[in-house]
Amino acid sequence: PEFGDRVEGGWIPVPIDYSDPSAGTIRLRVIRHLADPDDRIGVLFTNNGGPGVAASSMATRAEDWFESPIVERFDIVAWDPRGTGVSDGAVDCIDGDQYDRYFASLDITPETTSERQQLIGEAETFAQACIANAGDLLPHLGTNNTARDLDAIRQSLGEEQASYLGYSYGSELGAVWATLFPDTVRAAVLDGAGHPDPEGTEPVRQQWLGFEGVFATFLAECSADSDCVFHNDGDAEGAADALFTQLDESPLPSDGGRAPVNQAVAINGVIQALYSDSRWPALERALADAASGDGSGLLALHDGYFRRRADGSYSNLLEAFQAINCADEPERLDPDAADERAADLIGVAPRLFPQTTGSYTCGFFPPSADPRIEITGERAGPIVVIGTTGDPSTPLTASRAMANRLDEGVLVTVEANRHTAYRSGGCINDVVHDYLIWLDVPPVDTVCS
Repeated sequence: PEFGDRVEGGWIPVPIDYSDPSAGTIRLRVIRHLADPDDRIGVLFTNNGGPGVAASSMATRAEDWFESPIVERFDIVAWDPRGTGVSDGAVDCIDGDQYDRYFASLDITPETTSERQQLIGEAETFAQACIANAGDLLPHLGTNNTARDLDAIRQSLGEEQASYLGYSYGSELGAVWATLFPDTVRAAVLDGAGHPDPEGTEPVRQQWLGFEGVFATFLAECSADSDCVFHNDGDAEGAADALFTQLDESPLPSDGGRAPVNQAVAINGVIQALYSDSRWPALERALADAASGDGSGLLALHDGYFRRRADGSYSNLLEAFQAINCADEPERLDPDAADERAADLIGVAPRLFPQTTGSYTCGFFPPSADPRIEITGERAGPIVVIGTTGDPSTPLTASRAMANRLDEGVLVTVEANRHTAYRSGGCINDVVHDYLIWLDVPPVDTVCS
């Protein structure tokens, strides 16, 4: 049914398990924003990342995501990937009043066996809640199946080929799609591309270093600017280190029965603010207020990271994020093995990732039915990969690795402190438009200021 100007929506049934279609189906919510019929090129699929984000609204609000040359020439098609949004089987493990318990109250630097055991216990309890909610669907929520869902939507639309523009995790989804269905790829742009490895610690290492590096840039700029409210006589770095140590030892109280503002809350708040330098003034104030005993600014940033709504409810983003990542993982490690694998990460990025243990949650999930494939992009043709110099979440090193891994990956570098780059300025917009519309591949090593 049509429910807006040039916008229509519907549902598509897809197999839970593509290797066994008799196992049943789920329905995915799909939205299409129609192109101008006189200028239409074809279909552009899109995904806004996560994993775990409900993406269908990208088509509903196409003008907020894409410039007019794209909106006029493509049918923009977006869907809530399996496990997310309003699609069937959306993962919703815990109630909103439990978020602080799992994401704000735990000590991420356990110093005793009992503190470590508490982390393990909460990871197991969270995983069991997901199993109780999503059950048999959990092993089938991985990126491979979401790429197959994309192709199922393409077939249902009667399109021989499709174009794609994916952001952040959406880059990994696009690269997997291009690897599985290379002959259906007309053009693909991966903006803020993540590291291509499907497993191991290197993708985590690169992301940790990305956030740590951008935070170091923020602190250095604050130290050099006497107008920065967290200036601290030119030693914002030392003040931040002291604040985090203090919050680990003595968290600040919160109002309304919320969890105290501890080290974990502060780090989550900082990470949320680092996604774009437009948020840096808010981060300056939040850090300064916390140093003076008021943690409300850091808590607000933390809540933004977890998509907390004004009524105290949450989207299911973080729950779907965990479930999809676990479905992509080939191994289920017990706590000791998880700590052993994480050992070479400890100390890599000590300000924002001071964790002294591994991540335990996936170890309690059911085994994946289809771990994420190795990305190659063979026969898919040129794929434009965009990396930003100051991207904390998918740093330039990760985007470069993605471009190198793809058979015909072409890296475009954007000089900016932000996560993803399309719509940030004339140069990168022109690169994306020229490629998606006219198939003009940018020169190798193009740089946009």
